[in-house]
Amino acid sequence: MKFRIVTESCCDLPYSVLENEHVHVIPMVVTVDGKEYIDDSGKTFNSQWLMEEVQAGKPASTSQVNVGSYLEMFKSLIKEDSTPVIYLGFSSGLSGSFNNAMTAVNMLEDEYINVPITLVDTKQASLGEGLLVDKLVSLRNEGKTVEEAVAVIKQLSKRVQSWVTVDDLKHLERGGRVSKTAAAVGTLINIKPILIVTEEGKLESNSKTRGRKKAITKIADETRTNISVADTDKIFIAYAGDLEAAEVVKEKLSDLNVPIEMYPMGPTIACHTGFGGLAVFSIRK
Repeated sequence: MKFRIVTESCCDLPYSVLENEHVHVIPMVVTVDGKEYIDDSGKTFNSQWLMEEVQAGKPASTSQVNVGSYLEMFKSLIKEDSTPVIYLGFSSGLSGSFNNAMTAVNMLEDEYINVPITLVDTKQASLGEGLLVDKLVSLRNEGKTVEEAVAVIKQLSKRVQSWVTVDDLKHLERGGRVSKTAAAVGTLINIKPILIVTEEGKLESNSKTRGRKKAITKIADETRTNISVADTDKIFIAYAGDLEAAEVVKEKLSDLNVPIEMYPMGPTIACHTGFGGLAVFSIRK
C-alpha cells in the first residue's frame, strides 16, 4: 500500500464499503431537534430516520469538521508509520471543513519533521465526493504513487457532473438559496429546481421544471447527454428518503452499460434538500 486514504462521512459512501476498502473516515456531527448525533456513514446512524424526523418538522443541521478532529485523525496516522496520506475533502465552496484540515496540517508541521499528508479539495459534495473517493481507492489498489493518484483525482474532480433536484422548496428557503416569496410561489405552481455543483464547488440553480416527474427525467437526461461513458467507472445516485425516485433514474440510465450504485444521501446535504432530494453523479465529457 503506497498511501492511505482519509475523507469525511459526507462523501456518502456507506460504512461497509469504506471499511472494506480501508478508507479512514472523519464523521460529521448532525443536530436533530437540538440533540447531536454522529454520522458514521450508516454504521449506526440511520438516514431514513433522519428524513422521517425532517418530514415531521424537526429542525436538522450539520456543522463543519473542527480542527481538533482533523488533528486527531492525521496525528494517529503519521505516528503509526511513514505511509503517506491523501485526504479528499468536502467542497470548500460549501463548508469551512477543508480550511480546518489545512490548519491541522500546518499545526502538525510545527510539531513533526515529516508530515506526509496531501490535501485535495474535491470541490464536490455527497456522492460526487464519493465518486472521487471510489476512484482513489481503485488507483491505490492498482499501486499508483501519491503523485500519480493525486494528478488523476485533480483532473477528474473538474469533470464530475452533479445533477440535483429537490421536492420541497422550503428547505432551500431555509438555507438561503431561494427567497421566501420564490419558495411560496414555486410551491404553489409545483416548480422543481434543477441544481448543479459548479467548478468552484458551490451549489447553484441551473434550471427548473414543473412537477416531480419532469425533474427526475431532467436530471437523468442531462446526465446522459453530458456523460463520458469511457471515463465513468460508476454512476452514483444519492437519494434523500425517496428510493423509488432513485430507481426511476437508475432505470432511465441502465442502457448506458455503466455500473450504477444507489446510496442514501447523507445528512450534510439531505438536511438542506429535505425528503425527496435526488442527485446523479458521473464524469462529463
